[in-house]
Amino acid sequence: MQTSEMLASQLRESVVAVPPLARHPDLSLNRDENGRLISYLEKGGIRTLLYGGNANFYNISLKDFALALEMLAELAGEDTLVIPSIGPSYGFMMDQLEVLKETDFPTVMILPAAFAFTPAGVATGIRHACEKLQRKVVLYIKNEGYMDNADVEKLVGDGLVSVIKYAIVRDDPSVDPVLSDLVRRVDPSMIMSGIGEQPAIVHLRDFRLGGFTSGCVCVAPKQSMTMLRALNSGRYDHAEHVRRVFTQLEDLRNAINPIRVLHEAVELAEIASVGPHYPNLSPIPESDRRRIWEAARMLKHLDLVARDAVPA
Repeated sequence: MQTSEMLASQLRESVVAVPPLARHPDLSLNRDENGRLISYLEKGGIRTLLYGGNANFYNISLKDFALALEMLAELAGEDTLVIPSIGPSYGFMMDQLEVLKETDFPTVMILPAAFAFTPAGVATGIRHACEKLQRKVVLYIKNEGYMDNADVEKLVGDGLVSVIKYAIVRDDPSVDPVLSDLVRRVDPSMIMSGIGEQPAIVHLRDFRLGGFTSGCVCVAPKQSMTMLRALNSGRYDHAEHVRRVFTQLEDLRNAINPIRVLHEAVELAEIASVGPHYPNLSPIPESDRRRIWEAARMLKHLDLVARDAVPA
């Protein structure tokens, strides 16, 4: 895997895939199936893998965290950047950093807490993490009020941040006062749109963000990369055309649950056998599986057809 420092320019070079983490029925990590998924993504042109919410790093044990880091470092190609996640609690984050310090991962994302925090307290915790790790980190801004943009600006200015994942959901992504203020404070090219393909065009075109993350890229990496290239070259109509192929599966993720639907989609599309959900998540109801199967198989088919037809 890539061990050199993550550069913001890499956001233009690869969609940031946010894959699930495959497990055996006994919940132990499944090396072979994680390898299958990574290989599928790399063959589709993906060179950045972010293991966060879709991989359920929120609930991972410290033992599995160490095993996952070792496994992912060995499975990824030498030019693939792998970003694990730590937190969200401060104490667990500091324990995870003891493990992470002994590895060559160039950066790590800090998962956002859902409660028992203040914005100033979050900023302090991030500073402590950077001091302990002696590497830059990925900030994850998921909810309004989680961090103050002024604190983000200071962290960036002090050289503690590699990139920022911005994922506050808006009914209209073009109207976003938090993001509008943030791009005035920090270089927008170091911010990645963190909500998949759906708002990515608005975020990259109107707010000049550097790239975007995707879960559905795990089903259709070539399509997602085609969309990124179109955005990089200002071909927004073409990007919109590609974006629409993700709508059916993304609508199901929004309606049911983003993490759980993606987990099922990767399995049902026969990309990798990801196994059971890691608690505290539960399986998708059987009544929803048919719709997920149809959407995932259609999206995979479109990607396979396009794989040799779209120039790199």
